[in-house]
Amino acid sequence: MRRHWVGALMVVVVAGMLLGACGAATTAIDGTGPRKAVVVVTPPVPAQAVPAYPAGPPVAVSPPSVMVVPATTAPPAFSGSVSAVTAADLGGTWHPGCPVGPDQLRLLHLGYWGFDEQPHVGAMVVNQAVVAPVTQVFQNLWNQRFPIHEMVPQAAYGGNDNAAAAADDTSGFNCRDAVVPSGPPEWSVHAYGEAIDVNDVENPYVDGATVIPPSGTVYLNRSAVRPGMALPGGTLVEAFSSVGWSWGGRWSAAPDYQHFSATGG
Repeated sequence: MRRHWVGALMVVVVAGMLLGACGAATTAIDGTGPRKAVVVVTPPVPAQAVPAYPAGPPVAVSPPSVMVVPATTAPPAFSGSVSAVTAADLGGTWHPGCPVGPDQLRLLHLGYWGFDEQPHVGAMVVNQAVVAPVTQVFQNLWNQRFPIHEMVPQAAYGGNDNAAAAADDTSGFNCRDAVVPSGPPEWSVHAYGEAIDVNDVENPYVDGATVIPPSGTVYLNRSAVRPGMALPGGTLVEAFSSVGWSWGGRWSAAPDYQHFSATGG
């Protein structure tokens, strides 16, 4: 009997100790006595999802403004030089009996802008008396970037004016007769080195059905303005007018749009 009693007593003591330990863990909120400890596990708060809104209409965005910055590299300066010529230099453009000799002529090297919008240096032969005004004209054209197709002396074409015109050459001296419909032959002003033809294709010579060069036919409509053309009040005509030269484009019977001369002929 005693062993049973001692065993029961031990069970009661152990149970009491456990209950006491649990009761010491916390106190009731109302202060009435001990209570069991309660472990509260707080679940993690999920990240708030961003609601998906339906796409709205596209928003018009103004294009960025464009700031024009001047080029840091200045264009090359106009170049012009003059030198004497010999009969050999003139080739087929001169022969004994011409109204002026080689000693009265000069070879000019002049800067010009091409139709490719690039700077070039060309050459032409003129009378020594007109070197200064001709240089001034082409410096003016250079400053305004007036396009010129080609500039070589007509000796490159053996003095064949039609061949030079077909090549759209800009040139001066050529000892030849003037183009006249009738009457005795007479020297062209080109034979004196006091006339210049500029961009022959864009500015053809027109006499009825005759167009020189023939490829200039597409430029007969002078109201359809295109680069390189000679026009009243335009860059080319005004450049020559500023040095007192006349323009053949004003001839009513047979306008010669390419032709400029110091004498009016």
